[in-house]
Amino acid sequence: MKILAIDDQQLVLLPLQKRLEELGYDVVIETNAKSALEIFKGLRPDLVIVDINMPEISGLEVVEFIRNSAKPKTPIMVLSGNTQDDVITKGFDLGIDDYMKKPLSLNEVCARVKRLIGAPEIEKSAIESNVMIQQRCVGVVIPCYNEEERLLSDEFLSYIDKYSGYHLCFVNDGSKDKTLEVLKKLQKGREDFISVYDCEKNGGKAEAVRLGMLYMAKKVDLDFIGFLDADLSTDLADFDDLVKTIETSDFKIVSGSRISRMGADITKESARKIISLTINYIIRKILKMDFKDTQCGAKIFRKDVIKIAFNDKFVTQWIFDVEIFKRISQHFGLKKAKSLLCEQPLKRWIHADGSKLSMKDSFKIIFQLGQIAWVYRKNKNIKVIGVNDVLMNESL
Repeated sequence: MKILAIDDQQLVLLPLQKRLEELGYDVVIETNAKSALEIFKGLRPDLVIVDINMPEISGLEVVEFIRNSAKPKTPIMVLSGNTQDDVITKGFDLGIDDYMKKPLSLNEVCARVKRLIGAPEIEKSAIESNVMIQQRCVGVVIPCYNEEERLLSDEFLSYIDKYSGYHLCFVNDGSKDKTLEVLKKLQKGREDFISVYDCEKNGGKAEAVRLGMLYMAKKVDLDFIGFLDADLSTDLADFDDLVKTIETSDFKIVSGSRISRMGADITKESARKIISLTINYIIRKILKMDFKDTQCGAKIFRKDVIKIAFNDKFVTQWIFDVEIFKRISQHFGLKKAKSLLCEQPLKRWIHADGSKLSMKDSFKIIFQLGQIAWVYRKNKNIKVIGVNDVLMNESL
């Protein structure tokens, strides 16, 4: 039995295709709706699964085309994040057979497929899947420098295997150990869900994140892009909470915050905590915003601000997060910027052993804050590129 699945986001289609093929169906996937209509004519599928919100040709237009085609009674199942009553009603008026709202499990999708068209003639026995089809697709940049021993490969793999819609981009920042080898092994067999961006020379975390964010911004099927520390001091489940916030709001950036609160598991070294409070006070004065924690390594962005935040090189290596917020406030104006930024407390943050930021480095951060205050002074049109070559060569 042949199934044609149409969605402009490949990260949604790939796990769907894999699961249905495991059960014995023949599945063709297509991200371009116009091309899918041509495929439909030749394939004459037993079922069409289609998304609603697609560029150029919408899912409802695909339904209309099929209902006016040479095979008008082809069963049609909509799999979409669009929950508007008028859209759903119009879909059924046009003749769809089922409407499923994302997110939902692959098990449910497969059960509904069987209900509509029956089981394949040769049904394969497959282990039940725990994969969830998500409503949105998210890119996550993970900077890595000498992470051979600390990289929690199993946690990354188990998460993307369960939750569709995530694409991880590991940036190897000129590591001197076997980090690149570990990353390539991690990527093998999951190339559609894991990218490895290799920097031959070590440029620091700021540059690794910047290059990774710009690289991921070129992927058209991603709705949001963020970054996360390789040690998973903030875990992926908490990161997903940041994603849920940005997708249900008008915020441009949602930043994790390691604020101790009831019910949260937040641990820091006591000395580090004292330094952090001092640094945070200076940061609030520079940004003129009441940020509690700018330096948490978990942030998610809408794609339309990626260029604003990451197009130019950063002045500093460690506190580039402050520069991101400064760039946003200079671009939109301070008042508007405050409404576009959200600081969300994390449920869990654990200080990881082996952190590369020493107490001595913490004092250097204060000097770097002075650099930021100078470079991003009142002139909103100042070009950060140009001063970088001078400041990045200074002894940090």
